[in-house]
Amino acid sequence: MAEEISFAVRAADGSRTLSLHYERRGAGEPLLLLHGIGHHWQAWEPVMDILATERDVVAVDLPGFGASPALPDGLPYSLGTVGAALGAFCEAIGIERPHAAGNSLGGLLALELGREKLVRSVTALSPGGFWSERERIYAFGLLRAMRVGATSMPGPVIERLSRSAAGRTALVSTIYARPARRSPEAAVAETYALRRATGFHQTLAAGRDVLFTDDIRDIPVTIGWGTKDRLLLRRQGVRAKQVIPGARLVRLPGCGHVPMSDDPALVARVLLDGSR
Repeated sequence: MAEEISFAVRAADGSRTLSLHYERRGAGEPLLLLHGIGHHWQAWEPVMDILATERDVVAVDLPGFGASPALPDGLPYSLGTVGAALGAFCEAIGIERPHAAGNSLGGLLALELGREKLVRSVTALSPGGFWSERERIYAFGLLRAMRVGATSMPGPVIERLSRSAAGRTALVSTIYARPARRSPEAAVAETYALRRATGFHQTLAAGRDVLFTDDIRDIPVTIGWGTKDRLLLRRQGVRAKQVIPGARLVRLPGCGHVPMSDDPALVARVLLDGSR
């Protein structure tokens, strides 16, 4: 059952109280799951129960996404701030140096946690931060278009589209290679998650100048990239490997930008192998 916890986060002029919504299942070594921009923890639902057979799995709604409120006034949506907030969150729920896995924005945040040595391993699926400027502009343009579509489409239209494979393709094919596999309920829920994401614009603005350029040593790093990723093109995975030479680069055949639904068994195996 999903829970919410409040905790203190340090700021330049004192501390702020932040609340995060999360789902926790299973037993074993802790594994923190971080979703992408405009999504919610349910992005991991296709692999949660598989992972929970071997891990204490914590899937969190990032600040300003899903059911988590926006960051308090005075806290920027920067990598350092959100990374520190996630470190404080882990401490608040009683997990020390978990394994971390993330997708897109979540992958970039998982790498940030790895850079700060707050986690014991990192698995990043199509992480942000390895783009050229042209690729970033392209990806951010697509994300803005998705947001406009989600906010402007009447609720009854979203519901109606979700009932057919063709309609779900219209709703979510930008991020899934196999959008028809999404259930009608999931397609509706994630469209509304994008629509209601209070942290969307600030997060996108904070990402304009972000490039991940630091090697991560002393902890295992796995980079996974879907061969049909239409948002962050797979050549960015090669750049990620050049930045982090010790990382294991894994090809995810037939998977899109959010691969957990496209091939749950493969993604679960990559996450479990990466968090050993």
